[in-house]
Amino acid sequence: MSLVSNDWLGLKLNEGRLCIENNRLPLAVYREATSQLRQIAGADVELLPQRSLEFEYRQSQVGGLCVHCPEMEAEDRNRLLAILDYYAQRYGAWRLVTA
Repeated sequence: MSLVSNDWLGLKLNEGRLCIENNRLPLAVYREATSQLRQIAGADVELLPQRSLEFEYRQSQVGGLCVHCPEMEAEDRNRLLAILDYYAQRYGAWRLVTA
């Protein structure tokens, strides 16, 4: 997993699928972000289950989120990136994950 910039996220979105995680995001914030992303035309968003077998209070209880967007307009893509950037500025950079 590597930290990613918005430019890199944009390139991954062009592939039609983007799976990312931020282990500093609480479950409620993941749900809030997912709800906002689902309002964007062409975006199908799912939460990934936590992969760790041990509970760690300071870690997220979500394994990440995947955005499926095979055909997305440029304006919608920019909105999606702006939402992800909002959370990255508050909780730290996103990391790419394989799902």
